Amino acid sequence: MVETTATTRRRLADRLRDEPGTPAELGREFSLSPSTVLTHVEHLAHSLEHDDEALLVAPPECRECGFDGFDDLLNRPSRCPSCKHEGIREPTVTIE
Repeated sequence: MVETTATTRRRLADRLRDEPGTPAELGREFSLSPSTVLTHVEHLAHSLEHDDEALLVAPPECRECGFDGFDDLLNRPSRCPSCKHEGIREPTVTIE
C-alpha cells in the first residue's frame, strides 16, 4: 500500500513498478494532465539511472498500419508519418 504522504513522483514510480500505464491512464488515476505525467516520467527516467531499475517505454503505435518508429517515444504524435492516420495508441511506460 502506498502512503498518502508520499510525493506524486514517488507514488507514480510505485504504481509503474506494479504495472504499466499510459499517460492518460496515469493522469486519471493521479488527477494530473497527461503532459504533467510525462514531465514526471521524464524526471523518473533520470532518477532511475542511478538505481538498478530502468524506465521502459513501449512506443506509440499507429492503429491503422502499425508504424511505431516515432522519434520521441514518450509523446503521442497527432498522426502517423507513414499513412497519415490520426489513430495513434499512446506509449506505455513501466519500471523494471
